[in-house]
Amino acid sequence: MNVRYFKVFIAAIFCLLAVSCKQKNKIARISDAEVLHQNVDQLTQVIIYDVFSPPVASRIYGYTTLAAYEAIRFENPKYASIAAQIKGFKALPQPQKGQKYNYALAATKAFFTVAHKVTFSVDTLKRYEDKVFAMYKDNLEDSVYARSVAFGEKMGGAILARSKFDNYAKTRGKPRFLGTTDNGKWRPTAPDYLDGVEFCWGTMETFVVRSSSDFPLPPPPPFSEDKNSEYFKQNVAVYEQSKKLTPEQVTIARFWDDNPFVIQHNGHMMFVNKKITPGGHWIGIAAIACKKTKADAVKTAQAYALTSIALYDAFICGWQVKYTTEYIRPVTVINDKIDDKWLPLLQTPPFPEYPSGHSDISGAAAVVLTHIFGDNFEYDDTSDLRYIGMQRHFKSFLKAADETSISRFYGGIHYKYSVDQGAVQGRKIGEFIWNNLKLHD
Repeated sequence: MNVRYFKVFIAAIFCLLAVSCKQKNKIARISDAEVLHQNVDQLTQVIIYDVFSPPVASRIYGYTTLAAYEAIRFENPKYASIAAQIKGFKALPQPQKGQKYNYALAATKAFFTVAHKVTFSVDTLKRYEDKVFAMYKDNLEDSVYARSVAFGEKMGGAILARSKFDNYAKTRGKPRFLGTTDNGKWRPTAPDYLDGVEFCWGTMETFVVRSSSDFPLPPPPPFSEDKNSEYFKQNVAVYEQSKKLTPEQVTIARFWDDNPFVIQHNGHMMFVNKKITPGGHWIGIAAIACKKTKADAVKTAQAYALTSIALYDAFICGWQVKYTTEYIRPVTVINDKIDDKWLPLLQTPPFPEYPSGHSDISGAAAVVLTHIFGDNFEYDDTSDLRYIGMQRHFKSFLKAADETSISRFYGGIHYKYSVDQGAVQGRKIGEFIWNNLKLHD
């Protein structure tokens, strides 16, 4: 081999090695659906870390998942815009005709464009995002990458525009809600006597439900000092149930606790145990259903958005009733009239009792998920596994919602009547949302 050919040969070898090394360092591409799951999971971690109240967490899930869906739905023309059917949203951006996009990347950008404005720990989100965007950048043409990111950012901005007028800003900075000492009315509960949480949430602008008062509930049993009255009997029922809980009932109560801010006491020491929110638990169930059915990215995005909408509207409607009735919690009555040393199995959340918010949002989410994935959908609920080391098996979403509801009675934080009425309201809201949205063109 002469010198000239040898040099050409060596140069070719070096080129091949360079290309090979570059390919080896290329970030492996994961499925679009898995990207969406990881995005939502990352948001859940931030919601837990930032200790958002359950109603506020539902708003965060609502806007972020809707932004992702509105960006990715263009991947499949049969999917209709949801935001276009919701009051308050203006015309949303459209992709340029004839141009190539990666809509999962656009959805990711839209999702985090919103998330940055509705959470606190933006740096945590940014570190995760950088890895996701690097993956797409390694696997897409530069023009497609840039075009997709720009479209997602526009979509996120359009979704955020509506959030500025949903009354959230007006609910911040309100005076403290400490209830009243009036008979039968809520006041801060033992052992920590915290202020009432989100007492203006019933004034929030709903998504699909027309008004927070569209699903009224019958009033709870009125205050009475008569020990034969329904008012007093319901407190005795909670107290007596707490004394005869079976191991299974204790497990059910603890599994569905979902209190994002439990203050635990050890002598004079106090510490906080952070957990997933009630809404976050149902977002986790939506993820499980998507993965079990191998749902594609667009259906996954739609499932997250619809579940989030159901949670958000149910929280608003439930909170409207809560702070209209300002109903007293069992622990207050039982301590005053039955046993001054008694505490429920679960820590009583700091807001009025009627109806059960957990029953409400679970009923709404379960109805929507049933419509998406079908009745008698069996699954293992591992949503809370990493937080409390527990999982349970359910034969349907509605059976899970029923268990969620009764768990609040077992936990000693709600009356039976309140969990039943919360479930009724939630299911009505879920059906209304499903029946009033056009989901496919």
